[in-house]
Order: sequence, then C-alpha cells, then structure tokens
Amino acid sequence: MRNEKLITALGNCINHCNYCADACLDEDDVKMMKDCIRLDRVCAEACAALNQTLAINYSDVKGLVEYCKKVCQECADECGKHDTQHCKDCAAACKECVKACEAYLA
Repeated sequence: MRNEKLITALGNCINHCNYCADACLDEDDVKMMKDCIRLDRVCAEACAALNQTLAINYSDVKGLVEYCKKVCQECADECGKHDTQHCKDCAAACKECVKACEAYLA
C-alpha cells in the first residue's frame, strides 16, 4: 500500500508531538516552551487529519500532505532549539514525517 509508510510516520509524529507538548508543561520555564507546545499541538492535529484521510483511502490529499509537511518542518525546527530529550525526539519524528511526506508526493 502506497500510504503505509506515511501512515506509520504520521502515527509516530502524532505520538511524539503529544508527548512533547505534555512534557513541555512540566518544564521549569513553561513560558519559554509556549511556541513548542503550540506547534506540537498543531502538528499532531495536522498529522491526525492526514492520517485519518489516508486511512479512508481518499485520493485528493496533495494539499493536505503539503500542509502537513510544512507544519512538521516548523515543529522540527522549533523542537530542535531545545535541549530536552522529549524535544529532540519530537524533532526527529517530525523530520521523518517530512521525509515520508516528500516520498509520498514524489
């Protein structure tokens, strides 16, 4: 199935983004993490929407894949600014999702 790798990457990204957002709330300087938390939440939602749409096997998803790729890159960039392990892991998951989106669009 053409969608399988992307669906797997999306699920991984959703999990890491949700975990990262929650873990950011436990950081000493939560205010410093607000952009990270917001992007984690938006990224998880965009990935979830694409994940569900792909599972339905709907064919007109190019725009949604492109948007998801953009948001995942933004989230990876933001999480990459932080030294916490949950942010590093989230950035890696987002980068993998970007690659999977690119492969899907190719």
